Amino acid sequence: MGMSKPTDLKTLDSGLASQLDDRSREIFRRIVEGYLASGEPLGSRNLSKIIPMTLSPASVRNVMADLEALGLIYSPHTSAGRLPTEVGLRFFVDAMMQVGDLTPQERAAIEGQVTSAASGAQSVEDVLAQASQMLSGLSRGAAVVTTSKSARKLKHVEFVRLEPTRALVVLVSEDGAVENRVLPLPPGLPASALSEASNYLNARIRGRTLAEARTEIEAAERAARAELDELTQRLVQAGLASWAGIEGGDGQLIVRGQANLLEDLRAAEDLERVRLLFADLETKKDVIDLLGRAESGEGVRIFIGSENKLFSLSGSSMIAAPFRDGNRKIVGVLGVIGPTRLNYARIVPMVDYTAKVVGRLLG
Repeated sequence: MGMSKPTDLKTLDSGLASQLDDRSREIFRRIVEGYLASGEPLGSRNLSKIIPMTLSPASVRNVMADLEALGLIYSPHTSAGRLPTEVGLRFFVDAMMQVGDLTPQERAAIEGQVTSAASGAQSVEDVLAQASQMLSGLSRGAAVVTTSKSARKLKHVEFVRLEPTRALVVLVSEDGAVENRVLPLPPGLPASALSEASNYLNARIRGRTLAEARTEIEAAERAARAELDELTQRLVQAGLASWAGIEGGDGQLIVRGQANLLEDLRAAEDLERVRLLFADLETKKDVIDLLGRAESGEGVRIFIGSENKLFSLSGSSMIAAPFRDGNRKIVGVLGVIGPTRLNYARIVPMVDYTAKVVGRLLG
């Protein structure tokens, strides 16, 4: 089971875990678990009684002050109690939470309910409605399901960076359906590439499917490369430029004799066209790469608080997983939305397994 971790709120210090000693981790864990169980803040007096080590309330308060300085907990009002911040919850989920597995009985119950719903269902939508209703009941949260149809005509595409190596692509079709997929990003992709890809696609994608858009852009890329080859060959033959290959890249045009270029208007125009083609190809390359990545996505996603941009529910959390058809293509996403004090450790495997069962039935 893959569980990916967006850190859209704030970049967590990579050494944060190493800054917490055993007693800090224990006190922080108790504060988070108390919040997840009851929603109530925990104070130093109660903490000193329940932690498995001998610490005075004053010592506990010192540790709490350190945790607060790290941005992991905060005081909700004038009481001495503390609650986890969104950053604290993110850190707990990513670094400290033990995700348990479902029992054989729980797996059988989920499989039985979804399979039973499928046997009497009139459509795929009926199966998904039953699966989401079951998830809602088990998790005590609101269930969410989005489905995709490969022939759906698109109206709008948006790429949203979640963390340096992951993004969310939101696909809005002409019939108003919204689908979201999580995709890995290549290392070092500049932030501007996502907005440029969104703008590039939205100028061309209306009325086309994702596959059609990708085919057209790939054809345009081949045409641009052919034109680029012709122009650079002309400049090289004229002795005004040379073509230097770069390891791991597409190459670089080295220009010399700029004074000659100024005298030769045609050569200057050619060089400007080469520059524009380079920029255009770079955009097309990023767009094609992003489209390819948008066709697949892995793992259970956990969005906490203000990371939950898709639904603009800053006080909520969402746990979601994609499900696939028989060809291993993602055909939808299902999950649970609830307060930030969701029982993450229990709901993550529940969502993951339900998505697998639904995918198997649809396959």
